[in-house]
Amino acid sequence: MRGNVRKRGWGTITIDILEATLTPQKKMRIMYKANLNYARFNKYFGDFLKKGFVEKTSGTDGKVCYRISQRGKTLLVVLKKAQELVSSDEL
Repeated sequence: MRGNVRKRGWGTITIDILEATLTPQKKMRIMYKANLNYARFNKYFGDFLKKGFVEKTSGTDGKVCYRISQRGKTLLVVLKKAQELVSSDEL
């Protein structure tokens, strides 16, 4: 087993994907920015599209891109606040 390897949970992966879509991106770019393998990325991304956190759009080259929706931005704010509260040293 490797030393300091930590598995990322749903919240962290969700934040990574949503942050990657703050500007319109192609799927592969989002996958790389979120540091996910193909299977795991597709599982999350398909769910985010269905739930309306990410929406399909056209890039500057006219090709299909994806960007965060207003609903996704709301989720991102909530998750980042929760992450901040959990990792806070204040008691």
